[in-house]
Amino acid sequence: MGNADGAGARRYHERTKHSVQSVRASGHFLDWDIMPRPFKVYPDLEPIPLPHDVRSSPRPALAAIADPGAATGDGPALDRGVLARLLYFSAGVLRRATYPGGEMFYRAAACTGALYHIDLYLVCGPLADLDAGVYHFGPHDFALRKLRAGDHRGAVVQATGREPTTATAPAACGTCSTASSSTRSPNRSSSTRTPRRAKRSRSITSSPTTRSARTHSTSPR
Repeated sequence: MGNADGAGARRYHERTKHSVQSVRASGHFLDWDIMPRPFKVYPDLEPIPLPHDVRSSPRPALAAIADPGAATGDGPALDRGVLARLLYFSAGVLRRATYPGGEMFYRAAACTGALYHIDLYLVCGPLADLDAGVYHFGPHDFALRKLRAGDHRGAVVQATGREPTTATAPAACGTCSTASSSTRSPNRSSSTRTPRRAKRSRSITSSPTTRSARTHSTSPR
C-alpha cells in the first residue's frame, strides 16, 4: 500500500477498529499494581537538551494532513531548533493534569490509555548542531540521547525500499513499541520502564474529571 492510498488506510481502519460490542465483550483489563513508568529513560546516557522556545504553526492541522506535499528541498535547514518543534508537536508533553493520587501527562499523540509504550527515535546525518547518530527522544526532559554514533540512514532507506524522499532526507524519525510496557520492559538497551507500585484508586484508574483534576498547558521544560 502506497503512502497516498487513502482507500487502503480506510479499509485497514474499518477492519481493525473497536466497537461498543467488542469493547464490552473483551475480558482484557489493566492491572494497575504493575503500571509502568510513564516514560522510557536511559539513565546512563547524557541528555542533549532541545530548545524550549517552540511555536505552533498558523496552518490548520486538517489542511496540513490533506496536503500530500512535495519535497522541494527549500525549507529551513534542519537543526536542533527545527527538531525541537517537530518532536514537541508530534510526541511531546503538551498538557499536565494533577489530581488526588498523581499526575497525568498528555502527549501530542494519544496512546493506549496514557500508557505511552511507543517511543520516538531520530536517525540523522551530520547536522549543524548535532552529530550524526541514532537518538532517543525523551519527552520527560525534552532532550535527545545518543544511542549509536555515525550515519545510519542507509539502514532506514533500505527498510523503506529506497523510497526517494527518504533517501535524500537529512534525518528520519521512527517509532518503536515496548510490547511488555504493561508489565516489564527488556533491559537490553540499558533503559528502564519498570513498573511502579500504584494504588488502585479512582484517581489512577479513571480519567480526571473537571471537579477532581487541574489541567494546564505546558511548554517543554
